[in-house]
Formats: sequence, structure tokens, C-alpha cells
Amino acid sequence: MGKKETWYSTGLHFACTGCGYCCSGQPGFVYVNDEEIARIAQHLEMDVNEFVARFIRETHRERSLIERPNGDCVFLDPFARSCRIYPIRPRQCRTFPFWNSNLARPRDWEHVSRTCPGCGRGPLFSYEQIEELRREIDI
Repeated sequence: MGKKETWYSTGLHFACTGCGYCCSGQPGFVYVNDEEIARIAQHLEMDVNEFVARFIRETHRERSLIERPNGDCVFLDPFARSCRIYPIRPRQCRTFPFWNSNLARPRDWEHVSRTCPGCGRGPLFSYEQIEELRREIDI
């Protein structure tokens, strides 16, 4: 699909507010690859095998970070509501909300905008920037 054919060809505004909504709530998946696992383990000063045993689960698709019983990501600080690994967070987190599932149609973007206060606010992400983020992970 070319730039002129997309509904977001003029770009979209987004600025993370740090609300933690995308890291909490209903159960889900935060997919991680080998590189991300190694980077997070190093950041936490842990052996990769220990990190995998404590924080990773196998899913139908690939490996994912575990969650707390309430659905919160294990790295979401429950009191500050901030990410404890934000500087090295996985690509799924870095690319939110610019996922294929949120960009398929204008109403998908409107849906995520109802729960994410950063959508529609902040700097303008160009079509090219959105496409680059969208291609990092297929969600």
C-alpha cells in the first residue's frame, strides 16, 4: 500500500504520557526475541538462563514476558506505574501504538485512542516514521 493510499499518509500525533495503561489490564503478550532477552537480562545484571526462567513464558507465537495475576507487565512498577526497563524496553513496547492492528483502519486508531491518552497528542509522526515503527513487529 503506497503512501497516498493510506488513511494516515499525513501522519499521526502521539506522545507517551507514561500512564501505564498499555502495560496493564487484561492479560496479553509482550513478545521478546533473543536480542531483547539478552539486553534486558544484562540491564538487570542477570544470567540469561535465570532471566528466562523467572520472566519469560512460551506462547503460541513466540516468547513473552510474564504478567502479574492482574494482567500487569512484570516490569510495570505497581506503585509508580512506570516501566522499570523503559530505556531498553522490547520493540513491542517501543513501537506502540503504531502496530498494524491499530493502523488497519481509522476506527482501529480511534479505538486505541479511547484508552491511550497519548494518541492524537504531541509531536506529529510522519508517514515514513509510522511505517518504520509498524514494520518492527507485526501486532
